Amino acid sequence: MDGPLWTDAHAPALSDLPQEGVREHFQRAVSEPMNLVVHGPKGAGKTAAVRALTRETHEQPDADRVEINVADFFGLTKKELANDPRFERFIDAKRRRESSKADLINHVLKESASYAPVSGDYKTVVLDNAEGMREDFQQALRRVMEQYYEATQFVIVTRQPSSLIPAIRSRCFPIPVRSPTTEEIVAVLREIVEAEDADYDAEGIEYVAGAANGDLRAAVLGAQTTYEQEGEITMNAAYETLSGVGIDERIGEMLTDAEAGEFTDARSTLDELLVDEGYSGGEVLEDILTAARSRYSGDELARLHRLAGEIDADLTEGTNDRLHVSHLLAELGTREH
Repeated sequence: MDGPLWTDAHAPALSDLPQEGVREHFQRAVSEPMNLVVHGPKGAGKTAAVRALTRETHEQPDADRVEINVADFFGLTKKELANDPRFERFIDAKRRRESSKADLINHVLKESASYAPVSGDYKTVVLDNAEGMREDFQQALRRVMEQYYEATQFVIVTRQPSSLIPAIRSRCFPIPVRSPTTEEIVAVLREIVEAEDADYDAEGIEYVAGAANGDLRAAVLGAQTTYEQEGEITMNAAYETLSGVGIDERIGEMLTDAEAGEFTDARSTLDELLVDEGYSGGEVLEDILTAARSRYSGDELARLHRLAGEIDADLTEGTNDRLHVSHLLAELGTREH
């Protein structure tokens, strides 16, 4: 997209959240700071709501909000973690050399929680996409929560609250975030496009909202894409733009890179889908199989389906989506041509 993303430029305040019940829960968290588990489907607005909360509760939210995307953070290798500019300030040369990856992760969690807030009485540590966190790391997180509870609020954002251990769930107030209705999405889009002075009509906005299937982020980005490509948001413009927008093309590119042994490029696309777009491992796996039916046949297709069945079983266990789908991509790179 040419300019700033509308999802960032029009980040909501708590009062702007479209779901009334969600607004009420978060307003309670303003007056009574507490640890939270924020859960709901992809695109429902969980992360945007948490950022809105921190803007309302902290004088300097950028300084007193620490965001760790679990799908990214726990999927890094030891070397990547130690050299990541977000975390390297926590890791000296001796620790980088002598510690295991698990020790480095635990250390970063502890350091993120331990420093004093820049303003006010507490800071907020946000763990996003937390369904990918292994149980041993959850146990480490529990200990950090117990140690630094006086000056640190922990907000855990996840699509699968059942993947969290009871010791963490019992220390957090749950906030369910349902998908917004089409009418609620229409209201959000109308405010944004009017603020952007974008040409639109009611049918165009309603089409974008309906096509998003409850995914507010997808709806906002869909409206921006339509406007940037067509210069207006009408029914015809939105249909022409959004009917071809999806993950099919990126899935195809990812498979092509994997087949060619370009695993770094394939994993980069996978990260975009899992981390940036918020797809689950199961959703990506399903789209891989759909694409595979038009690319492979016979023994090749049967082999991929067998491997996908194993990956699906692993995903059901609630472990790292990135790790398991990456394994499938690596296997594609070893296939016989």
